[in-house]
Amino acid sequence: MTLSKKAGPMVAVLLLVAGAPAIAADRFDEIRSYIRAQMVEQSVPSISVAVAKDGKILWEESFGWADREKRIEATPHTMYSLASISKPITATGLMTLVQAGKVDLDKPINDYLGNAKLRARVGDAKDATVRRVANHTSGLPTYYQFFYADEPYTRPSMDETILRYGNLVTAPGETYEYSNIGFGVLDYVISRTSGTSYAEFMRREVFVPLGMTRTSVDIGPGLEPFAATRYGKDGLPIPFYDFDHPGASAVFSSAHDLVRFGMFHLKAHLPDQKPILTDASIDQMHVRTAGTSENGYAIGFATSNKNNHEMVAHSGGMGGVHTQMQLFPNDKLAIVVLANSAARLPSQVADRIANKMLAKWPLPPERKRQEPEPFAPSQALVGTWKGSLATYVNDVPVELRFLSSGDVHAKFGDQLTTLVNEPSFKDGVFHGYLASRIGTPDTERTPYTIELSLRLRGDVLNGDASADGTDGPRVRNALAHWIELKKQ
Repeated sequence: MTLSKKAGPMVAVLLLVAGAPAIAADRFDEIRSYIRAQMVEQSVPSISVAVAKDGKILWEESFGWADREKRIEATPHTMYSLASISKPITATGLMTLVQAGKVDLDKPINDYLGNAKLRARVGDAKDATVRRVANHTSGLPTYYQFFYADEPYTRPSMDETILRYGNLVTAPGETYEYSNIGFGVLDYVISRTSGTSYAEFMRREVFVPLGMTRTSVDIGPGLEPFAATRYGKDGLPIPFYDFDHPGASAVFSSAHDLVRFGMFHLKAHLPDQKPILTDASIDQMHVRTAGTSENGYAIGFATSNKNNHEMVAHSGGMGGVHTQMQLFPNDKLAIVVLANSAARLPSQVADRIANKMLAKWPLPPERKRQEPEPFAPSQALVGTWKGSLATYVNDVPVELRFLSSGDVHAKFGDQLTTLVNEPSFKDGVFHGYLASRIGTPDTERTPYTIELSLRLRGDVLNGDASADGTDGPRVRNALAHWIELKKQ
């Protein structure tokens, strides 16, 4: 390929390689070359890789800049924002409390909350157990909310978040729906049960005992020089941001620390790690309790099986972040790939490492965009549906009209009627997007569209209407609100 002048900042990364043990020289040469080429192709500032097998680290290497502007090289000890790999780490902290008898996975999570509790819009809140929150089957919807350091909005208390958005929009146990707010509630349970902050509990009970000295919730005091800058799709640094669900998204860690965390979950019993969980507790965390054997979820871990290779894993992605952690318990293999960019490269690298290390581990096919199929509503949907959307400010009247032609019209409050885009109906759930306003102070901070996810229950459609932020290089919010409509 020919490099233009615009590629200049990335050309320099080809000269930066840190922390590469000699043992990796031959086995991973092909992957190393792939990383270098793709970093330029995908404009990735830096990437760090760690691989462990049978209780030993085989490969640790970093490429590129942790901070382009300051010319700080990435190393295996550079701390990256992990995004959703925070979830299995938070779940590990939670399991120390379960093991100590302070939390029961099968008790209602509301038993561990204060005056602000999860509210069941469908089903019974008592069925929203700690385990179901941890495996995304509690009924909580998709949710995230970001707060940037250069903007005037600050994170609310967890009680306030629960009061505003703690709605169970499907019956507990009814369906799997990935939910960041659930892990925000779990980190709150950790704090309330332990009597200390989530960040301090994780430092004291997980990071220090496991020797994870370059790991913290957010960027811990004194660790600022070691943190990689998050870069947007435009190649510019993203201002620091946090969330009202830190247990889902806020952990920073290095490739070296994270692969050692993976080795702990593979029961490597490293001499400098304290056994904060028994092997039985680790096994319990890895047991799939949601989804299918091919793609499921356990306690903080995604689970899968390909060609007889069991994998427990997690990925992470948000503004300036893409991370992968893949653990193969039967093969005693741990793979970690971290980047300070949202480019897809970490997933591609992790799959190539697995393909090299495991017999018959397939490389995934290239993703192809699928055009949405024409929407042809059933007679059960055709007609007019009326109801309301509930917010923490007020209820908004909503009307949906399903036409036999496939068009769907929506009217929110006294706003103009608008067309629902990309309508679909699958497995009893209607999805679509529209341009309208919800009107709360939270939603109106940034531009957004409304995503509908409504389950058909006889003559009722209910579920959530989410204000999904759309604002250039910055990832914004997905604020889910309960909505229920009845066929007229």
